[in-house]
Amino acid sequence: MALKTHGTMAVDWEQRIDMDRLRRERLARVKALLAKSEVGALLCFDMNNVRYITATHIGTWAQDKISRFTLLPQNDEPILWDFGSAAKHHQLNCPWLGERSRPGISLLRGAMSPEMGRAEDVAKKIKIELEMRGLHKEPLGIDVVEPPILFALQREGINVVDGQQLMSDARVIKTQDEISLLNTSAMMVDAAYHDLYCAMKPGMRENEAVGLVNKILYDLGSEYVEGVNAISGERCNPHPHVFSDRVLRPGDPVYYDILHSFMGYRTCYYRCFSIGYASHALIDAYSRCRDYLDAAISLIRPGRTTGEIASVWPKAQEFGFPNEEAAFALQFGHGIGLAIWEKPVISRLVSLEHSHEIKPGMVFALETFWPSTDGWSAARIEEEIVVTETGHEVITRFPAEKLLVAGAHYFTVDGPLPTTREHDPAPTQRIVEMVEASARIEQVVSR
Repeated sequence: MALKTHGTMAVDWEQRIDMDRLRRERLARVKALLAKSEVGALLCFDMNNVRYITATHIGTWAQDKISRFTLLPQNDEPILWDFGSAAKHHQLNCPWLGERSRPGISLLRGAMSPEMGRAEDVAKKIKIELEMRGLHKEPLGIDVVEPPILFALQREGINVVDGQQLMSDARVIKTQDEISLLNTSAMMVDAAYHDLYCAMKPGMRENEAVGLVNKILYDLGSEYVEGVNAISGERCNPHPHVFSDRVLRPGDPVYYDILHSFMGYRTCYYRCFSIGYASHALIDAYSRCRDYLDAAISLIRPGRTTGEIASVWPKAQEFGFPNEEAAFALQFGHGIGLAIWEKPVISRLVSLEHSHEIKPGMVFALETFWPSTDGWSAARIEEEIVVTETGHEVITRFPAEKLLVAGAHYFTVDGPLPTTREHDPAPTQRIVEMVEASARIEQVVSR
């Protein structure tokens, strides 16, 4: 076990996550790729990219606003325009930015109407900085942008190009501290699954399970619980990707995906259970789901490719879908870092024809799905993996080798009720004989 699991605090008596090193190394990766590119500067609105470059954060309420933006010019330091007083806060508390933290308000996703001139204001701010550095004639790479800002930049004579791939490439290999943060984030979900396993029983609702997970994670120091997919019973097949208020019942399959972040670093972490007991159909589905996952994990080491991994997974038609697009993300791999989905993407949809080499420092999640033969239940499992110099290390540790049964506290006069049984079992020989005997006695014609 190469990766260490630290506490979430800083201490003087042990070398833990080095936040200064984290900031320096992330920015250095972007600068190095920018220097090799044809792009004169990067303009980022994606809050994950803004955090990666500037090491700033103002709360997850801003995650979907596209209101903060940073400019990273060639051979220079980043400039951040932030939300009102947040800019002053960074000046006081982020010495790596200092006076390069400035107030700047964009469109707030259209809440600022066109006549207010915010798009033009943003474009002018960017053009001034580019002109000061002689970069205004060079391509400007942008990750995501509101259309009015894009048009305003173009009216200023700026050649806007795709900068998203450059940022994705910078983030694909994780630093030592990023890997430690991802491991810590996974540790928190280990704990959430333990408490969830102990709490699940008939009568519990999916939304109650979501609430429990949120409490455990926030108590442990989670920065943001992005989502908890809680899927049970007949909702398991097809996978709806959203929780409801459905009540857990004996014999139900239930699987969860827990997505949260610690210091910005995410998890995507599925586990599957059965409530009270499990049917043979669900056990078989789980076993097949696990086999596909383990086959993929066995291939993870430097020099292998995403195409090799995707090739061990079943074709969409083998589990009830017409094509790979319709089955997308059911047999799936994806990088994980400051965002849930990062490079590399692993899927039969794209990876067989557009394969990428697996390299040390990549961290990604692998998730598999398999429907049961009963037509309504299904299994879903996921592991997160760090690619090491010689192989890999799995950082999601809650047990998943075999299907776990939760809430199994039932005893008959003969002892514990079996945890493998059917919802509607076939009649025993004794029952068959009873039916036949009553038919003879009552002279009932058997059909």
